[in-house]
Amino acid sequence: MRKLLILIGIILTIGTVLAGCNKESGASGESEVVKVGLNGSGVPIWEEVKKKAEKEGIKIKLVEFSDYVRPNIALADGDIDLNAFQTVSYFDAFIEERGLDLAPIATTMIAPMGIYSNKYKDVEEIPEGSIIALPKEATNMGRALLLLEKAGLISLPEDFDGNGSLDKIEENPKNLTFEPIVAAQTPRVLPDVTASIINNGVAVEAGFVPVNDAIFVEDETAQPYINIIAARADETDKEVFQKIVDIYQQEDIKEHIREVYNDSLIPTFVPLEKIGW
Repeated sequence: MRKLLILIGIILTIGTVLAGCNKESGASGESEVVKVGLNGSGVPIWEEVKKKAEKEGIKIKLVEFSDYVRPNIALADGDIDLNAFQTVSYFDAFIEERGLDLAPIATTMIAPMGIYSNKYKDVEEIPEGSIIALPKEATNMGRALLLLEKAGLISLPEDFDGNGSLDKIEENPKNLTFEPIVAAQTPRVLPDVTASIINNGVAVEAGFVPVNDAIFVEDETAQPYINIIAARADETDKEVFQKIVDIYQQEDIKEHIREVYNDSLIPTFVPLEKIGW
């Protein structure tokens, strides 16, 4: 009997310790701890959010990932509490494919894709028969085709699902030739093509400032490509998460994003209904 009571006592002690893992005590009292998964490019934003959250009694721990798969798996498994690294388009496809019970809790920004050219300063100047490079990966190509349509260079079917394929182009009035290449190579081919469609991160790494150097660039209306903060679906209304959203979407964080990233990122705080949630 005594051994049984000792065992019960040990179990209760462990349970108490585990239950307290999401709280930390400090000089200013008890703080709620929230683990946020992100990739390296998001760190400067979240360091600022982290400082502001600390004043609200919320301790944010940043967990960095080097790929685009593990942050969602870690969130679903409970290893982190939130993640902030992906577009809603990628998120929707990922959770459907993997059967994950996750949901967005807020919108954050757009990392705009752009059309770049060494030869022309306006998409209207692009002549007939030009060669346009674009990323060959399906989701990137789909995004590039939508950008070309918005620029008035092609038209797509009304039910275009965002998955890229050149045979989905319905109208090509300038008889443009499209060269699909690996996304990372799109800046390097600029001397050899009329224009190249380049992802935001790739463009920044190549030394471009997207909103200044692209001859046509996505704006706030590119809703499938708005980035989000995601949580487990049964925790979206958690008060501490909503406080973090409020902090992220404040005007000073918006200005911080613009300043730190030299206007390469567009803070975009729209209601979740506008992105299909």
